[in-house]
Amino acid sequence: MIRPSTFYDMLIQNGTDFFAGVPDSLLKNFCAYITDNAPAEKHIISANEGSAAALAAGYHFATGKIPLIYMQNSGEGNMINPLLSLVDPDVYSVPMLIVIGWRGEPGVHDEPQHVKQGKVTCALLDAMQVPYEVLGTDEADLPAVLEKAYAYIRKNSAPFALVIRKGTFDEYTLKNNVTVTGSMSREQAIEKIMLSADERTVFVSTTGMASRELYELREKHGMGHERDFLTVGSMGHASQIALSIAMQKKDRSVYCIDGDGAAIMQMGGLATIGTRSPSNMVHFVLNNGAHDSVGGQPTVGRQIDLCAVAAGCGYENVVKVETPEELDAVLKDNDTKSTLTFVEVLVTKGARKDLGRPKSTPVENKNALMAFLK
Repeated sequence: MIRPSTFYDMLIQNGTDFFAGVPDSLLKNFCAYITDNAPAEKHIISANEGSAAALAAGYHFATGKIPLIYMQNSGEGNMINPLLSLVDPDVYSVPMLIVIGWRGEPGVHDEPQHVKQGKVTCALLDAMQVPYEVLGTDEADLPAVLEKAYAYIRKNSAPFALVIRKGTFDEYTLKNNVTVTGSMSREQAIEKIMLSADERTVFVSTTGMASRELYELREKHGMGHERDFLTVGSMGHASQIALSIAMQKKDRSVYCIDGDGAAIMQMGGLATIGTRSPSNMVHFVLNNGAHDSVGGQPTVGRQIDLCAVAAGCGYENVVKVETPEELDAVLKDNDTKSTLTFVEVLVTKGARKDLGRPKSTPVENKNALMAFLK
C-alpha cells in the first residue's frame, strides 16, 4: 500500500501545495493526512466537487501552481460542468491533478448506489478527454506514475486524473480531529423524530449513516420500511425529493432527515423549499459538523448559521435544538406540524460499530414507498 505521507511529499516535490475536494471513504487516509499537514489556507473541504474544481482554478490563476482536487467518483457529475466549461484546454486551460476514489469498481463488491458509477468512472474521463492512470498499490511505482501525470499536466496545461482503488492507501488516523459537542447522537435524534410521527408520515432520509440508522430503527421497533425513502446516493438531493412529494401529497406530513454536509452541498435547494413553502414539510438537519460516512472529515456546519440561511430562504418556522428535551418540545409543537419548518439538531459525531445496511434493494424501497403513497 501507499503511505499517505509518501504520496503527499511527492506531490509537494512536484509543486502541488493546494488541495480542495469532498472526502471519500477510499481516500480517507490521504484526506486525513492533508487535514493534519497542509496549512489551512492551502486546504479547503469544498461544498461540492464542482466547487473544488473552481477553487483549484482560482488558486492556479493566483499562483501559477498546479493544484489537486479529490473526490469520490460519485462526485464526477458535480465536477463535469466546471471541468469542461472552465478548466478544459479549449476554455481557460487550467492544469490540475484530480484524485478520484473508485467506488463500485467492476468485480469489487459495493453498495448498489455505486455500481453504475463504478462502471462508467473511467468512461466519463474518456468522454471528457481527461487522461488518467489507475494507481496501483506498490509504492515503488508511484514516482513513475506521478512523472507521467505531471509531464502531461505541464505540457498541456490541462487536468490529469488518478483513479484510486479500494485499499490503495495505507492506514492513517486523523490527529487534528475536532471535538463536536452534543447531548444526542444522530441515531437518538432520528429515533425521537421517527417515533413522534403518525403512521401516514413520509420520511426521506439523506445519504450515508442517517438512512442506515433509520432503517435499523424501524427494525428495532418492529415497523415496516414502506414509509421511508432512503436516499442512498445523490448526496444533497434528499430535500428536493421530500419537497416534491410534499407538494403532491398535501394530506400527508413529509419529514426530511438531512445532514449538514448534504445540506451545504446543495444549499440552493433551501431557497426552492422556502419559496414553495409546503406547510406539510419538516426539514431536519442533523448537524455534527462532519462528513461522518467517509472518515469524519469536518464540514463548516458548526461554523455557520444554518437557521439564518433557512429563515432567509423563506422557511416560516425555524428552530435550533441541542437537547433531547428541546427536540421533544419541537416535535409536539403545533407550528411544526402546520407550517414549513426547519429544525437544526446538534448531534455528536460517529455511529455505532455494528450499524448495518438496508437489506432491501433501492427499487424495492421505491416500489414500497409508491404503494404507501397511493
